[in-house]
Amino acid sequence: MDLTGRLALTRTRTAVRRRVLRHRRLLAALLVAGAAVTGVRALAPPAPPSTPVLVAARDLPAGQVLGRGDLTTTRLAPQDRPAGAVEPAGAPLGHALAAPLRRGEPLTDVRLVGPGLAAGQPADTVAAPVRLADAGQAALLAAGDVVDLLATDPQGGGPSTVLARAAVVLAVPARSDSDDGALPGRLVVLALRSGDVYHVTAASVVGYVTYTWSRG
Repeated sequence: MDLTGRLALTRTRTAVRRRVLRHRRLLAALLVAGAAVTGVRALAPPAPPSTPVLVAARDLPAGQVLGRGDLTTTRLAPQDRPAGAVEPAGAPLGHALAAPLRRGEPLTDVRLVGPGLAAGQPADTVAAPVRLADAGQAALLAAGDVVDLLATDPQGGGPSTVLARAAVVLAVPARSDSDDGALPGRLVVLALRSGDVYHVTAASVVGYVTYTWSRG
């Protein structure tokens, strides 16, 4: 091989070595960067524990019959999960709200018309549906009101009789949920003392039940 050939071969070998060296440096830089990212991830604190809960997908009024579009699922820290929160797996579709629910507010058992409404009431009380004779009067009530229940004669044939005192209004379901098309008036859900339940429910079937707001 003449001098010119040897010089060309030397230049080729030098160029190859430079390319290999550049690739090695690039590979080393990538390995260092990957190790750094892995180290940062390893040092980062784990995601805090959370639990799924049902919340209102929009503002919902009292008496709303819950459908699929009314609720959504979010995750809350265990300490932020309210007592009685409804599990997503047990979404109460078809049930009525006893009180309004703001968008994003967790759904709990006491917000539903049903046995859970009596939670927090004295031990000797039960939640009971009562049909008030005047639907217009019933519409004036709201959850939390305290009323005295009276049995009256709409024909004015006798004095009113006190059926129960200091009954707490637990829910006023929407009219479409309580009107069966045959009976007049409107249903409300009240917390009644156990001893008053029979007299109140019997009077609501055969008589004219109304109320006055209680003084406490």
